Amino acid sequence: MRNLIVLMIFSILTVNCQAQEIDKLKEENEKIDSTLVLAGDSQHSKESQVIYNLLERYHFSKVNVNDSVSAVIYDNYITTLDNNKLYFLQKDIDKFKQDRENIDDYLKAGNLDFAYNVFNTFKQRVYERTDYAVKALTKGFDFNGNDEFQFEREDLPWAKDKNELDQLWDQRLKNDVITFLLRDEKAEKAYETLIKRYRNFHKTILQYKSEDLFQLYMNAFTEAADPHTSYFSPITSDNFKITMSLSLEGIGAQLTSKNDYTTVSKIIPGGPAFKDGRLKEEDRIVAVAQGEDGEMIDVVGWRLDDVVQLIRGKKGTLVRLSVLKANEPLDAKPVLIKIIREKVKLEDQAAKKEIIEITENGATGKIGVIIIPGFYSDFDGKNRGDAEYKSTTRDVRKLLEELNAEGVDGVIIDLRNNGGGSLDEAIELTGLFIKDGPVVQVKQISGNVDLGNDPDPEIVYSGPLAVIVNRFSASASEIFSAAIQDYGRGIILGDQSYGKGTVQNLLPLERFIRAGNQKLGQLKITIAKFYRITGSSTQHRGVLPDIQFPSAFPADEYGESSKPSALPWDQIKSTPFTKYADISGLIEKLKKKHEKRIENNIEFKYLMEDINEMKEARSKNSLSLNLEERKDENAKSEAKRKAREEARQKASGLTVKDKAEVPDTDRENDDPILEESGHILMNFIALIES
Repeated sequence: MRNLIVLMIFSILTVNCQAQEIDKLKEENEKIDSTLVLAGDSQHSKESQVIYNLLERYHFSKVNVNDSVSAVIYDNYITTLDNNKLYFLQKDIDKFKQDRENIDDYLKAGNLDFAYNVFNTFKQRVYERTDYAVKALTKGFDFNGNDEFQFEREDLPWAKDKNELDQLWDQRLKNDVITFLLRDEKAEKAYETLIKRYRNFHKTILQYKSEDLFQLYMNAFTEAADPHTSYFSPITSDNFKITMSLSLEGIGAQLTSKNDYTTVSKIIPGGPAFKDGRLKEEDRIVAVAQGEDGEMIDVVGWRLDDVVQLIRGKKGTLVRLSVLKANEPLDAKPVLIKIIREKVKLEDQAAKKEIIEITENGATGKIGVIIIPGFYSDFDGKNRGDAEYKSTTRDVRKLLEELNAEGVDGVIIDLRNNGGGSLDEAIELTGLFIKDGPVVQVKQISGNVDLGNDPDPEIVYSGPLAVIVNRFSASASEIFSAAIQDYGRGIILGDQSYGKGTVQNLLPLERFIRAGNQKLGQLKITIAKFYRITGSSTQHRGVLPDIQFPSAFPADEYGESSKPSALPWDQIKSTPFTKYADISGLIEKLKKKHEKRIENNIEFKYLMEDINEMKEARSKNSLSLNLEERKDENAKSEAKRKAREEARQKASGLTVKDKAEVPDTDRENDDPILEESGHILMNFIALIES
């Protein structure tokens, strides 16, 4: 059936068959639509009431579900369905708004009619837009003129009628076609792909079942409490368990769906994507192909489950991903990333070390680097009494002992992209660098504060220490780096960290509802909050480095502070602890040396240029729909990229021929952030020894 539909789509491009094929599309979609009108059921009604009560009683902030929260739920739900205001009409919104402050009452009573009524209207609008898109793409577009496409419409008004929405869609579709043409796609192929894209999105909406919609609506509700509280349907819960039990076979990346794009939410430490190093958090996967020669399939608008099935595969097989990088605009040319699938093993996630040599002011020092991808622990092995069970602290202890034996001058702990893990491991790892004392405070919903103390009085490494973090260092990473900073035990370098300072727990709804043999979902709910030993929360603000590097990921767009419902930063009483040193007086001296050094660092220069260009691009919020103008912009970007590569070659002393003979993997290992961190640590060593 799928192949037949694809052939039908291709034939739409033949002008002689245009009207006939559009009629077939309409007839098929209407037939499917008529069988998929969604309505709630009594079980979901009970579950919504339980979730309502759990949030009021057990959430850390004890959510008061009132009219104000009702308005947030309404906004979340409408945004989930139509985030860019390209489907609903103003008259739809006027009708929905009558219930904007009544949703709290509906949820308390178990009334889900609002959610289903809105969705069924949305489904009808998606059908209308798909029908319009196919017709418009079949006719084709003229790419002259001065039209522009405003790609962020969150703050713009809803279309007042169908004619205005048609104009908006003409602009959207023109931009879609131009994007393909700029990738050197033939016009015919671009139109074919886009027709398939919009039909696939329509099919996605038609495939929604009552449980899918209930999950969407409940997450609009739970997100009003905080970003990490969420509802898992029975299927989602099962998939989560399967993913964990399969040791993360595939490419080693967790994916989510954002604004029609399959987006990387986490790179699994030790997995194929982690080892490759090119796929990053917030990157968007726009197409997937199998092997070296498989057809690249556009997946924009696809259901997340279907994209995951394309990316998964047998160990040892190749998957090709067309990826729009996180810090690139929507019209940027995607990069091709090839990854060999494999099974992620615990040993692949283990901390690793290397030694780098840094020459600063005529002196060359040996710096030990320990890369910690995540805070892991083999709980089963530990419970079995396995003497060699794996854990972050045990592994880092061995690496530190080896580095001590090798006579390093200082140690860097690299926590970039470390999303956290075991709280106990974060505490015990800190203990390798301090004698004793508290590491973190955990405030419970009751108001009681528990202390996480270093359980081991031994100091494994007492020498000069630096810790590197970035925007995607979160949770346990922040606990460790905050403690090192508060004790004055080392210097923190890099980006402001993510800012996740909350603790969640899973509550199976079967505990609260008699459901017989029927499977129910689970509620992941925020129950506690982390605080530094100084009393300052890591929530929202994260850890601010002593020396902050330029960042391509601003805090207002990435990290906890970008989430409207994130719990606020606050402060509790400091707990008694003894600092190892007050290094605050050295920071300004280190900053001055750092700033002077990066003035002549070509990679930092390029990074600053990119950051400034991204700020300018974000402020524009529109793209030209003149093909020649866009080609000219792309040509300038490509010329700039080539000039940069030539400058890098000149700086490295390699010719173009030499560079071609250097394996890609070696070139990817160039790390200006790590190198500069080594220079800062060498400066730090010189200052404390003077």
